[in-house]
Amino acid sequence: MTSDPLKTKHLVELDGAKERLKLFKANLTEDCSFDEAIEGCHGVFHVASPCTFTTKKDPYAEIVEPIVKGTINVLNSCAKTPSVRRVILTSSITAVSFTIRRSSEGVLDETWFSEPEHCKENKLWYQLSKTLAEEAAWKFVKEKGIDMVVINSSAVIGSMFNPSLNLTCVIVLNLMNGLQLYKDLIGCINVKDVADAHIQAFEISSANGRYCLSERELRLSDVANELVKLYPSFITRLPQKWEEDDEFSVPYPVSKEKAKTLGINFIPFEVSLKETVESLKEMGLVSF
Repeated sequence: MTSDPLKTKHLVELDGAKERLKLFKANLTEDCSFDEAIEGCHGVFHVASPCTFTTKKDPYAEIVEPIVKGTINVLNSCAKTPSVRRVILTSSITAVSFTIRRSSEGVLDETWFSEPEHCKENKLWYQLSKTLAEEAAWKFVKEKGIDMVVINSSAVIGSMFNPSLNLTCVIVLNLMNGLQLYKDLIGCINVKDVADAHIQAFEISSANGRYCLSERELRLSDVANELVKLYPSFITRLPQKWEEDDEFSVPYPVSKEKAKTLGINFIPFEVSLKETVESLKEMGLVSF
């Protein structure tokens, strides 16, 4: 439960929320904070994690430690709850792809793991936090005998119904306003596919290990080109010069094979991008 009702207004207004939705007060960094919420549950989905790439002073204290500690706190509550049959952990493609293998090998898949030292050397603190959090989670569930499945999603786009924007939608919004504030390659997946993957990972008994989710891998200039195809009038608003990440200048393909075993069909990027823009329009953040 949040002290700000505006943050949960869109949830309590969902159909059936009055009968089937219960909110609890919890804090990722507080021990035992999730005990009450998880009590009696068969499945636990840990999908919340602060997504930030900026730090004021101490990246470990501000980014890395809260994400790692929060993950273990949730798992601790699961370990104390006999009714829990499976945990679904939302990790990230950033816990998979940030490795020197990415510059020399072909298709990225679930066997890849980001390298903490590589992340530290390049000051990739969010990527480091997701890598260490997933690493700690696998170690914890192995010791405690917890059945866990991990979803390694790329950047999530598509229709929005919450009042705040996620980082990917901010990137798209900035592009539409002529700003490029992010230079790395970006893999994209529709939010509906991400939700479906989580559900199937829990309900399909044979689901196991990790599942990478990415429908398309693009440079931001590729995203801009798709925007122009969908909305030709935006050609005058988009950045005229592009700053690309020299280290990974060519989009790296992400395997879809294991995700397809969950029944994920992968909504095309063009559809997801259009849904994103239309949501931004409905929110009054863009006009055309």
